[in-house]
Amino acid sequence: MTEAPWALLAEVTHACPLHCPYCSNPLELVRRRTELTTAEWSRVLAEAADLGVVQAHVSGGEPLLRADLAEIVAAAHAAGIYTQLVTSGLGLEAGRLDELVRAGLDAVQLSVQDSRAEGSDRIAGRPSFAAKEQAAGVIRRAGLPFGLNVVLHRHNLDHIAEIIELGVRWGADRIELANTQFYGWALRNRTALLPTREQLESAKDTVATWRERLGGRLELVWVVPDYYEGVAKPCMGGWGARSITVGPDGAALPCPAAYALPDLSPPNVRDHSLAWIWARSAAFNAYRGTAWMPTPCRECPRREIDFGGCRCQAYALTGDAARTDPACALSPDHRLVRDPATTASRGGPEQNLTYRRPARNG
Repeated sequence: MTEAPWALLAEVTHACPLHCPYCSNPLELVRRRTELTTAEWSRVLAEAADLGVVQAHVSGGEPLLRADLAEIVAAAHAAGIYTQLVTSGLGLEAGRLDELVRAGLDAVQLSVQDSRAEGSDRIAGRPSFAAKEQAAGVIRRAGLPFGLNVVLHRHNLDHIAEIIELGVRWGADRIELANTQFYGWALRNRTALLPTREQLESAKDTVATWRERLGGRLELVWVVPDYYEGVAKPCMGGWGARSITVGPDGAALPCPAAYALPDLSPPNVRDHSLAWIWARSAAFNAYRGTAWMPTPCRECPRREIDFGGCRCQAYALTGDAARTDPACALSPDHRLVRDPATTASRGGPEQNLTYRRPARNG
């Protein structure tokens, strides 16, 4: 029997004021006119709680662009779900956060793109650092648990000590240092974003030094890159094992990047209950467990540790979601990861970034 999920990623909108070149949202964004209504989100959250979900990340895009965000948070709170807002910080003023806290918001995760305004604004594709700094102050004064998320890549890895110092200065309780995952929009910018092995090793040492210096006063999370390790990471702890993603239009997915898989046919919460989706849908059962695995995963002693790696990365690089993740050194397609990483480590001229600038998201 499939164990119950414990987490829900509620992507309430794909609309966003930023244009990050590593954007994790799908290449084809959900239009605002097709988004789930307040009542639909309330039902989904109640069903999630009944299924066993205890934590929800309310994300986007930028969730603050939903005028009914407080009502969505209140529905999660009423269902007994611990709720974290995942935000760019743009629009997070004291009055808005107070409204969300009254509705039952438990925590906030704020993103920043670099340690200084110039670099952060360049990566975000617009001036935004000042608004993020103000948002950090608003979160700190509200007394909520405060996480800071930074996506790492060639352009900011050398600033990792300053990034950690920034998190300390802003009063974060947790800093997530997440190396870029190269699918979707980030794959389009892979040449420009891939760091060198030397950058990664130096950054890893810096994180270790800061962990010792902080002595547990602040949690530092280092999300391991997979282009240089030769070891695949488990997809969301295993496909359909821990978490459900519900997109803005109600599409339900085992992970937020699975929009890209062409034959998945994700079920929709407008048509089915979350319980049916989790236990019975073809999409959630497609790569569960190990029975689906090809060679060499089928014979690998790590098959119940990494579960064959990331299905979305396998599809993005090979065109077949059932292939062994090329990040694994045992994959017959490992060259698709090894060769770009080797080229990046040799250096070369800096590539221009392609920013995510949808014409409209109406």
